[in-house]
Amino acid sequence: MWVEDWTPRAACREAQPDLLFVRGAEQNKAKQLCNGCPVRTECLAEALDNQIEWGVWGGMTERERRALLRRRPNASWRVVLEAARDGGVKVDATA
Repeated sequence: MWVEDWTPRAACREAQPDLLFVRGAEQNKAKQLCNGCPVRTECLAEALDNQIEWGVWGGMTERERRALLRRRPNASWRVVLEAARDGGVKVDATA
């Protein structure tokens, strides 16, 4: 089930924002906060669909998100990620 108002359920809701908007190796630490987050998929879809350029969203860095966007520039990431999560389908970002 897709959560429309996902931010109150996010694992990072009480974290300092500066922890999620870091560079280099610090991004790996920020990504750990996303592990086990109940709304990780919704967060990632938000960042991809709105082409948010900075920070860790849904467990992905800006570089990782840019790579997905280059492969599928016109995708509705909510549709892609929801189908992958709910249907157990592996996301093929190259299609």
